[in-house]
Amino acid sequence: MRREIRNELTVRAVVLGLLLSAVMGAANVYLGLKAGMTVSASIPAAVLAAVILRGLFRNGTILEANQVQTAASAGESLAAGIIFTMPAMVLIGAWEGFDFTITTLIALAGGLLGILFMIPMRRVFVVHPGKELKFPEAVACAEVLKAGSDAAGKGRAVSIIQGTVVGIVYKAFSGFIPLINSSLEGALRLGGRILYLGADISPALVAVGVIVGLPVSLLIGIGGVLGWLVGIPLLSYQAEGMTALDGAWFLWSEQVRYIGVGCMALGGLASLWRVRRGIAGAAVELLRTVRQEGNSGDDLPAGVIAGVSAVAVSLVFAVYFMATGSTTITLTAGSIMVFMAFFFTAVASYVVGLVGNSNSPVSGMTITTVLFTGLMMTLFGFTGCAGMIAVLCVAAVVCCAACTAGDICNDLRTGRMVGASPRKQQIMQIAGVAVACLVMAPVLQLLHNHTPGGIGGKELPAPQAALFAGLAEGFFGKGGLRWDLVGVGAGIGAVLLVVDAVLRKRGSYFRLHLMPVAVGMYLPFLLAIPILAGGIIVSIIGKQSHHGSREDTQQRAVLFSSGAIAGESLTGVGLAVCAALGIGRLELEIGGGLKTGLTAVAGIGLATLFCLLSRRRA
Repeated sequence: MRREIRNELTVRAVVLGLLLSAVMGAANVYLGLKAGMTVSASIPAAVLAAVILRGLFRNGTILEANQVQTAASAGESLAAGIIFTMPAMVLIGAWEGFDFTITTLIALAGGLLGILFMIPMRRVFVVHPGKELKFPEAVACAEVLKAGSDAAGKGRAVSIIQGTVVGIVYKAFSGFIPLINSSLEGALRLGGRILYLGADISPALVAVGVIVGLPVSLLIGIGGVLGWLVGIPLLSYQAEGMTALDGAWFLWSEQVRYIGVGCMALGGLASLWRVRRGIAGAAVELLRTVRQEGNSGDDLPAGVIAGVSAVAVSLVFAVYFMATGSTTITLTAGSIMVFMAFFFTAVASYVVGLVGNSNSPVSGMTITTVLFTGLMMTLFGFTGCAGMIAVLCVAAVVCCAACTAGDICNDLRTGRMVGASPRKQQIMQIAGVAVACLVMAPVLQLLHNHTPGGIGGKELPAPQAALFAGLAEGFFGKGGLRWDLVGVGAGIGAVLLVVDAVLRKRGSYFRLHLMPVAVGMYLPFLLAIPILAGGIIVSIIGKQSHHGSREDTQQRAVLFSSGAIAGESLTGVGLAVCAALGIGRLELEIGGGLKTGLTAVAGIGLATLFCLLSRRRA
């Protein structure tokens, strides 16, 4: 045991972990801007770490592999916090491009606060969690680490590599060698109504559906149907004089997505309300533990936590002043930030134990932060661009803090199950945040400058950032938010909550959870369809497997999907780098009909590859 502990925070583990932190961070920036969600990096990072350390170096330990996944997941969680909020600064016109200093400092300070605020809660959520806190993703990651050195572990790594190759090839053939289109879409007018259908040909989006599973992907699909196949035909009369395709996108952009905003806002508040008793109980237990026992010797010293927290808070205040130029706004926004960051650190830690890191409703927490901060800033009389910037900066720090708090809580639970040192994991998580924060602004700027339409366009719609930009504009008088349509969305959301309550009371397996439905309404229909396809695929291959191998099959599908996300996302970033260097896409003379046919074949082939390679034992 002593030898394994000494071989925990080694040079090779640190180097590999920090490298994966940067890579996973960049990949999830792309995925989040495209799909409006990110996926946990812990399990694929654990697989790769175990295979590299035990296969290449031969003497790697499970504790080293655990440290690698700890750092890698820090990059993914920080990316989620940044891409949900900072692109809104560009969308409201406050920035022409991404300010490297402000973006980096917000990512660093928010990430540090999430880690440092969570450490005193470790005994409550990790060491002595309530019976309801099962930590599903932490348990899965621990099992992967324990099995990492056997043949099954190597087979898992092959699944990731296969998925990565598929993601690279598809993105290359749509973005660099234009043999296929990135999507298939069409619209027509029928009886005065616009009917629209479309789907992205994207391995990453299909992979998201595989990872979240059929129940969630089906709800996203239902949201897409409500928004695009019900809402747009009902509103078609407002798009007279446009082509059917342009009219469909106009109606979604100007009306349907605001209905989605109302649903998402209500869904976020409902998510927090459902866990209110657990959060209150955890808060009472936290206060009791701190009073009676103080800081644990297994954690970073209390003096270090307090000192670094003070530095992080000071950085936030400095950033707010740089962004707004107002001392009064800085003090007000900074005070709100500290309160909200601490509160949502506790919420995120509890929710991760309840449903896992990938299913944590961070969007709902950030929506609540935006609404609360906007209301407070309005009451204090702040208006205009400075008010919008302050709201978005508060939301950015709180979102980063919530994401990293949930991540480290999950990682510390994994570490406890494999015998890791909490203090060393905390050090590794801080190092992962410090490295990942440096890649956020450059990757955002590259994608904005060198992706058709930029961030906020059809290729990278940045759903959450667009939502928060609209909320900020709505609070401060620019007319960016249709409150009437937001109210309609909240009404629809209330109906869905009632229906879900009835289903719950009847013990129904199918549940109509509001947040995924709202996300489906808010996303372009192009994105909802491949996500739904991924959920259907993982359900089919699970049912076709024998009972004993069903779990293994689904795990291979998740790992293959993680590779597909990494492959497509990193290729997308790589194509932006090439464009910045003056290397443009190849120009091929292919007829429109032929290209459409090749795209359809590519879509069918993509679904087939997911079915075959996810089921195949490597």
